[in-house]
Parts: sequence; structure tokens; C-alpha cells
Amino acid sequence: MSVDAATGLTAADVAERVAAGRSNVFVADTSRSAWTIVRANVFTLFNGIVGACFLVLLLVGRWQDALFGLSALANAIIGCYQEFRAKAALDRLALLNAPRARVRRDGAEAEVAPADVVLDDILVLRAGDQVPADAEVVETRGLQIDESMLTGESDAVDKRPGDEALSGSVVVAGEGAARVTRVGADSYANRFAGEAKRFSLVASELRSSIDKVLKWVGWIIGPIGLLVLNAQMLVAGGWASAIQSDAWQQPVVNTVAALTAMIPLGLVLMTSIAFAVGAAKLASRQVLVNELPAVEGLARVDIICLDKTGTLTAGEIAFDAAHALAGETPGWEDALAWYGASPDANATAKCLREPYPVTTPRTATGYIPFSSARKWSAVAFGEETWVLGAPEMVFGDAATDPASPLGEVVTALASAGRRTLVLGRAPGGLSADDVEAERLPAGLAAVVVVTFREQVRPDAAQTLSYFQAQGVGIRVISGDNPRTVAAIAREVGLEVADGFDARRLPDDEAELGEVLEEHAVFGRVTPEQKKRMVTALQARGHTVAMTGDGVNDALAIKTADIGIAMNSGAAATKAVARLVLLDGQFSHLPDVVAEGRQVIANIERVSMLFLNKTVYATGLAILFGVLVMEFPFLPRQLSITDGLTIGIPAFFLALMPNAQRYVPGFLKRSLTFAVPAGLVIAVALTLYTRGAMALEVPEDELRTGSTIILAIVGIWVLAVLSRPLNRYKVLVVGGMFVALVGLFTIPLAAEFFVLVDPGRDAAYLVAVTSVLTILAIEVVRFFHRRYVARSLAAAQPAGAA
Repeated sequence: MSVDAATGLTAADVAERVAAGRSNVFVADTSRSAWTIVRANVFTLFNGIVGACFLVLLLVGRWQDALFGLSALANAIIGCYQEFRAKAALDRLALLNAPRARVRRDGAEAEVAPADVVLDDILVLRAGDQVPADAEVVETRGLQIDESMLTGESDAVDKRPGDEALSGSVVVAGEGAARVTRVGADSYANRFAGEAKRFSLVASELRSSIDKVLKWVGWIIGPIGLLVLNAQMLVAGGWASAIQSDAWQQPVVNTVAALTAMIPLGLVLMTSIAFAVGAAKLASRQVLVNELPAVEGLARVDIICLDKTGTLTAGEIAFDAAHALAGETPGWEDALAWYGASPDANATAKCLREPYPVTTPRTATGYIPFSSARKWSAVAFGEETWVLGAPEMVFGDAATDPASPLGEVVTALASAGRRTLVLGRAPGGLSADDVEAERLPAGLAAVVVVTFREQVRPDAAQTLSYFQAQGVGIRVISGDNPRTVAAIAREVGLEVADGFDARRLPDDEAELGEVLEEHAVFGRVTPEQKKRMVTALQARGHTVAMTGDGVNDALAIKTADIGIAMNSGAAATKAVARLVLLDGQFSHLPDVVAEGRQVIANIERVSMLFLNKTVYATGLAILFGVLVMEFPFLPRQLSITDGLTIGIPAFFLALMPNAQRYVPGFLKRSLTFAVPAGLVIAVALTLYTRGAMALEVPEDELRTGSTIILAIVGIWVLAVLSRPLNRYKVLVVGGMFVALVGLFTIPLAAEFFVLVDPGRDAAYLVAVTSVLTILAIEVVRFFHRRYVARSLAAAQPAGAA
């Protein structure tokens, strides 16, 4: 169908296409899908094992011992609920801040949601827009589109009528109109969404460490289960005898108790809850988290790369002054007026409209539009040509040499923090070949230096001071003049003498990394260089955050470990960022760091509780399997210790304030406590059981004694890991102890959990075993704290770099 580009589709045409399903509707993930959340919290390997054990106990009529199944169900429900709450908050914010598309319908321009664009719509494209659907260009005025997010080509592409504009690409200069040719799932960006997809996995040390533990347990749980089952059947009189006499039920129950104790189910839950609560809290502070582990990510960052414009400065630019060079050249005011009034004027050129209004309209005989790649534009009026652009891009080294007349003015103004452009004049017009080749005219002479000023964000200095105090390295990366960037950096508190000109950056990644370690401020950086700089820092072992708001920041933001975009930025930039500052307040970043540190530090603390349980449960299973001893717990009794010494207190501890700085090696530090402490508990319970058997303590009394030892030691481990204690922690630990005493003293509870008076002999044995185990735990914690202190001291210089 042929559509008039001047009028676009009619309302009837749009309705017809929507009814026919030819609209741009495409559901892309802005947060985890409902099915992903349910699958992650419910349909897991270990939930499958727990579910199977739960069914086995129900089938053998031991529902009292199946309490752990309800606990696992509660874990899954709580995990889903917390993530659904976070998802709802994030989706609401994502919807409120979704990009808009401009279309021409019924002869008028209108803004619509990208999903409401239909086939054959006429798109109105301007600088900064992201193309919402594949289209064919029908009008163009200096239209340049950056397709790097889709094709990997970093150079902007000039578009002419008949050319294709791909969805997901970004208009970087000029303006134009295009007719939509493919929509929805058929469009290029949605078919090949790998590069520009919003929801992808953030590298998470917490998640990868926990997955590693679950993988280890998954490998050993099967063989250990067979070992325990065999031992329990032998204790019951052997396989044949146990099966014939129906005595096999207790061995099965004992095996279930051993296996379910090995699984650190709650650790996965606590991590999910901590991430979800952190993301929801940040959402209330106008920070959109595109993936939950990004909350953790910024706390691990040791270098943050900042774009100057829109991050350190407000992004709003204003005309400052015009500095005429020696020799009077008439007509420069009219040239500046033409640039300011040009239909495709960018934000900088538009600042010229007020100081230089058009008094005499002039007709251009030749025009080379501005390009962000070459950083200049040219216009010819008959037999003279005026060029406006970045001084060093138009006049080369002469613009940066203080010994030259132009360089003297430019360097002085740039050092004062002013953004500079130079207006030059050349005799003669622009030929068609000049325009086609985008070639500077011959005989160009500098006439006037135009300066612009930027407003520094009021919160920039305080935020950068915070990062410096936290040992986070700062790199300011900008496309502007290095001296201007350095002046702004000094204004916000960075101690830098001068900026490094990115045109002198080496191509080799290793050499580039060395330059980045030595310098903090870089100017004249191209979009591709920003990406290479991030990659070079990552290659040197740094965890890199990148902030920005422009299209030229999108590649670097996508490549960085944590990409942060301002909500005022281009749609493409926000689409690939992990975090979006919805109100554009740079000062929110310390909140994100604090939230991430709270998550990491608290999960490290509670992980020691869960991993300690996994270690002692695994140790008990192996020891009792090898020694062919009856397992000293019923599953319901382990539910007591799991809930009151690990599960419930971990929930409170995981959400406590915690400002401890992040240091890599979370899993190693956790295991250096959990493994020795878990082995101590396993050996202690084995020795207690041997002693009780020697004293001929009855079965119920022996199990009660084991439960008392594990409960007391578990409460002590909880208190040890909660140090230094405060009022909140004392309430948590004290509350668990009171609940434990209640279970042992309330007749109904004691009867249900088969808790009886252990007798005098067993009581002495319980007391001695508990005291010795607690002393051993204190020794383990003493050496663990020394190890952690050495780790922190060793990591300090690296973090402060």
C-alpha cells in the first residue's frame, strides 16, 4: 500500500491494521517473567528431592516427620511472593518510563507507545530517537543512524530515501521520516535481540557461589543416600529381615532425615528475598533495577566510569560568549544565526538562537550536516563556506598548541571549564564532491571561538567523594575537549592536572589498560573507544560500572559489569542499562552501593549458618553410614533445629542494615568457618551417640539428647555469627532460645516432637558434649576471624587503587 508521507495513515487505516494483528506489539522482558519466578523457586532439583521424601513419609504413614515439606513449601511461597512484589514494582516503573514513538497520522504528528505503531505508519525520526520498528526512509535532512547496537559497526550511517532503518538503531544526527515495513516479532531487533536485549544475567558472585554449593551437594547426595539407607537397614537386622518384618519403615525415615538435612534450601530463598527486597527498596527511591542481582553488582564495583555530560553535569548547555580572533571577518554573526536556526540543529547549536537571531534569511548552496563521528558541519553561501565544529577536529594540532593564536585561546577557555567550538571561513563554495566525501574546504581560517557553559550537578561532588572514600577508582570519559573535561572534574573534587586526549590512546588492549590505570580523565573519546576502555579495565581484573545518558554511551554501558543510565537519556541507553536513575539523581548511587553491601554482607553471614548445617548433616550421614549406627534424629526433630537456629533467624539477619565493604572470596570465607564448625558438630554428635549406646540409653532418650545438643550448639553458632551483638540481634537470638525452651517444656509440643527426659546419665553426657562442642566452635571462630582479617588487609590496597 502506498502511504502519503505528508499525511500518514488515517485513524481507520490504523484500526484496520490493529484488528489484523499488524501492530508492533512484542512482549519483551523488563523483569523476570512469572513462569521464571515460579520455576526458580518451585521446580528445582532439591525441591524435587524434598518433594519425593515428603511423599515417601506420607506413604509410610509418618506425616509427623514430613514437616520439612511444609517448610520447603513455605520457602517457595515466600520466595515467589517477594519476587512477584519486586516484579510488580519494577514493571510499574518500567511502564511509566517506557520510550515513546513519534508518528504522522491524519496529517498531524503524534506520540504513541512503540507497541501502538502499525505497519505502514510514517515514523518521525529526530536525534536521540530509537527506531521502534523496521522502516524505509522516505524523507531525510542530514539523517544519520547508529546501528552499532545491532550490527557492531561503530560508525553512524547516512540515510537517504529508500534506505532501511532497522528497529533498535538510534538516530544520532539530523531528522527524517520513514514508513514502517516490519513490526512486532518480525522486526530486526526482536529477531536478533541478543545485543540489545534488556534482561540478561548480571555476573553475581552470590548466585554463582550458591550454585556451586548446590552442584556439589547434588553430586554427593545420591551416593550418601544409598550409604545411609544401607546402614539403617543393617541396623534394623539386614535387608531381608527388615523387608520381611516390615521393619524397613524406620530406616527409610532415618534416611530421609539425613538427606533433607544436607540440602541448604533456605540459602537460595534468603538470597532471593534479599535481592527482591533490595530492588523494591531502591524502586521506592526512584532507581529501576532491571535484574535483581544488579543490587549486589554495584557493591562489587572497584572502578566507575562516568560520562561528563548528563552525569557530572546536568546535560543542559547554555551559550557563554563569542571570542573573535585577530582580524575582522564580517558575516560570522549571520553564519552562527543560520546554524542556530537550522532545522536539524543539535542541542549545542540551538543555544545560538537567542544571542544570534536570524535578521536576514540566507539560502545555503551546499551543506554537510553535523556528525558525531567527525564533530563538525559546514554550510556554503555562494562563494564562501563556514565550518562550525570542535577546534581540534577542524584545525588539528593547531587548536591544541598554546603557541598558535587559535590554540592559545582554545586551551585557555577549555582549561576554565568552557565547552568550545570554532567557526572557520573558507573562500569558495562546497562542490557536490565535497558534500559527498564530507571534506573540509581548502583555505579554512579560524574566525571566532564560541564557548558554552555546563551546569555541574549539585550532588556530583558529594557522590564522587563517597566513592573515593570507599576505595572505588573514578574515570571520567567524555567526547569533549580534554581540558574542559579536566576542569569539570576539578570542579567536582577530583585531583587531576589535565585530561588525556583519547586520540592518542593505543590500540593494544594491554597498553590501553596501563594508560587507564595511570590517568583518570579522558576527552575526545569515541563511542567505540568507551567500549574498549571498559573492556581493557575488565581484562585487568576490575569490576567496572559505566554511567551515561547519551546514545554514545550505550555500547560501553552494555559492556560494563553494571551499566547505569539516567532516565533523561536516550531510549537505547536505558534499554541496555542494569540500573536506571528515574529522577536523574546521581546521588542515588551511594544508596545502591549500600543496598548491595547489605545484601552481600548479610548473605555471607547467613550462608555460614546454612553451609554449617550442610556440612554437619553430610558428616553425620557419612559417619553413621560407615560406622553402621542408627541415625540419632527423627525428621521432625531436625525441623526444630532447622527452624529455630537457622531458618527463622536467617530471615531477620538477611534484611539487617550492614555497611561492611565488599571483598571478593565470599564462598571461601564462608566455608572456612562452615566446614570446620560442621565437622566439629558431626564428630561431637557421633561421639555422643557412641557414649549413649555404651550407657544403654533408650532410643527416644538418645534422640532427645541429640536434639538438645544440636539446638544448644546451633543457638551458640547463631550468636557467634551475629557478633557484635546489638539490641536487634539479641532479640532475635533470645527469641529463638525462648521458643526452643517452649518446645521442650510444653507437653503437647514435646509429645509431638518425641522429646522426653533424657535421664541422668544421658543428661551429663549432653552437658559435657555441649560444653566441649561450644568451646571447639569458639576456637574455630577465633581462627576464622583471623583469616578474614588477613583477607581484608590483603584486599585493601587493591580496593583503594
